[in-house]
Amino acid sequence: MSDVTLADAKAQLSDLVERATRGEPVQITRRGKPVARIVGIGREPKPIDLEALKALTDGMPLQGEPARSWIRSVRDGARY
Repeated sequence: MSDVTLADAKAQLSDLVERATRGEPVQITRRGKPVARIVGIGREPKPIDLEALKALTDGMPLQGEPARSWIRSVRDGARY
């Protein structure tokens, strides 16, 4: 859990809410003492439909060359 001063919390509220949504509780302090805590609301995760996932990945084309070779060619090509 990270501590944030009240003044910083006012300036960064959207960021703090986003962090709490991702599961990182944030404690707000005033004059060094904790006064509030922002935590995300627990949600029930949706089950993964394995058949739909398999159908999606089966329909994807295979890569023509290994990723290592492709990244190297893009990287080297952009240098010169």
